[in-house]
Amino acid sequence: MDNKPLQEFPRHNEENKGITTEQRPGLVTRWMERLAHFGLGEVTNRIGTNLLAVIFILAVVWLLQQAKLGGNSNQSSTDNLTPVPTIPVSQLPADMAFALDGIPRRAGLHSTMPSRPRMVVVKYTVQQGDSIFKIADDFGLKPTTILFGNWNTLKDHPNLIKPGQELNILPVDGTYYEWQGVENLTQVANTFGVEAESIINFPGNHLDPDAISALDHPNIVAGTWLIVPGGKREFTSWTAPAQLVRKDPSTRVWGQGVCSGISFVQVGYGSFIYPTTEHWLSGTPYRPDLRHFAVDFAGAQGNGVFASDAGTVVYSGWNDWGYGNLVIIDHGNNWQSLYAHLSAINVGCGQNVGQGETIGLIGMTGGTSTGPHLHFELMNVTLGYVNPLDYLPAP
Repeated sequence: MDNKPLQEFPRHNEENKGITTEQRPGLVTRWMERLAHFGLGEVTNRIGTNLLAVIFILAVVWLLQQAKLGGNSNQSSTDNLTPVPTIPVSQLPADMAFALDGIPRRAGLHSTMPSRPRMVVVKYTVQQGDSIFKIADDFGLKPTTILFGNWNTLKDHPNLIKPGQELNILPVDGTYYEWQGVENLTQVANTFGVEAESIINFPGNHLDPDAISALDHPNIVAGTWLIVPGGKREFTSWTAPAQLVRKDPSTRVWGQGVCSGISFVQVGYGSFIYPTTEHWLSGTPYRPDLRHFAVDFAGAQGNGVFASDAGTVVYSGWNDWGYGNLVIIDHGNNWQSLYAHLSAINVGCGQNVGQGETIGLIGMTGGTSTGPHLHFELMNVTLGYVNPLDYLPAP
């Protein structure tokens, strides 16, 4: 009998559509079959996948560390290179900082879109410490615009400002005019030094050029307030000229403090001293263009106020046009000096005072809202109002 091993015939594999030799399953396969038999096949697959991911991450970290160590070994070869300065992102131009810092996700209260110009009149309530200059600066306007826009409240006088007042704030520099219903628009525009078209075409006035009709009798409703861009006008003068008080005691321009019956005035030295212990300004400077013919000296409430030169008191008392408690001294040589907003008055009508004599105390009467200070004016018959700082000694 032949002892040769029996020959193993190939088996037909229907799945692979070919002839394969049946092989014995490997160790891993047998273990997977056993785990599947116990229902643990899927869990094992998940654990294996996660384990491989962890091994891969650790391998990448190790490779990066090796690359870094290798870079340090070559440090000596780069010692001679010029270092590149580091610039904080905050100091870079806006476009570069944006590129490096990415798109920030931040909550902002204000839009980054450019603000549109204001075209309407807004209301502002005067606060303690405000002045015509401060309000104008806050709104980017000229001080004259604040006065021109509020004649009914301020009467063209900066000293009439006081806390609690509601002021019109125009959108542009110019004037504010209430249409009466019978005017010639061209003549009104000429009064303010502008063209009629600038009033009609200004968006804040909401006028329809087609509905205006004739300029000599335009179709504008009476009582309409018109913004006059770039408009100017003369200020209303409420003050008496120098020495008018003494020469014409019957005048009531200044108010109830006017002195009467003064026939003789003491003549001063013709030179002036500071009327306060403080020699610096706290508020409005000398601004004739705003009808502020004075300087405002700083001072605490109750500090002394002194006669700048010898003379006779021709006004002592309350003033109706924003000066509050007021003293005017006539120096008998074509000069007068004025002291306003006093908290107390120490002299009376017709009283002769010497240079440096205390005539009152610093205050903030008369509605002014810039805090305690002394409003000081110098007037001359020939020169008119002058800047007091030009006639006072150097501090």
